[in-house]
Amino acid sequence: MLTRRHFIITGAALFSGPLAGTALASTSPSEAQQAAWDAEVTPTNYDPATSNPWGLAPSYLPTRVETRAGLVPGDIHVDAVARFLYHIGADQTAMRYGVAIGRDGLYEPGTYRIGRKQQWPHWTPTESMIEREPDVYGQWADGMDPGPSNPLGSRALYLYEGERDTYLRIHGTPQPRTIGTRASSGCVRMVMAHINDLYDEVDIGATAHLYPA
Repeated sequence: MLTRRHFIITGAALFSGPLAGTALASTSPSEAQQAAWDAEVTPTNYDPATSNPWGLAPSYLPTRVETRAGLVPGDIHVDAVARFLYHIGADQTAMRYGVAIGRDGLYEPGTYRIGRKQQWPHWTPTESMIEREPDVYGQWADGMDPGPSNPLGSRALYLYEGERDTYLRIHGTPQPRTIGTRASSGCVRMVMAHINDLYDEVDIGATAHLYPA
């Protein structure tokens, strides 16, 4: 059964409740290394709907929900108030995931294009991040190699405006307990096991709508 509970995002009811039942290094980690890291960040006997070693609120676990008509399949919608990301399917449903968004006014709502995707990405803080928190980010001015402790986590979707990289990302996080909060330097964070599932479903060129917080 479909529930009829609707969320309001910028004045439009988009979704109902659950349905029942940066700089790049010259080299990337090997496929074997990536597979080992994927296993490290994925719970044993992983079930997206129930696995929760991170202690998240149950609503932040991946859930299939109904959408209103007219939304474009493949698009992403981020509800910055409720802290949900929706990936629109072709059957008037969407997969809903819990996210964290930017803190202290760093979140940037807007309409973006997925301009690039990367598994186990390298990460380099922006100049503004280093200027804002030199003690935190200065040590990584030349970048950080991929791995489970990398701030971009296991997967990253790169948000563009036209052909311009905005340096905003939808990405995994080594701090999954921040999901549901305002914690990042502007990006949208997801549990690594969750973005691993989402990543293969998102096409380059898809639109990402980040709604105001």
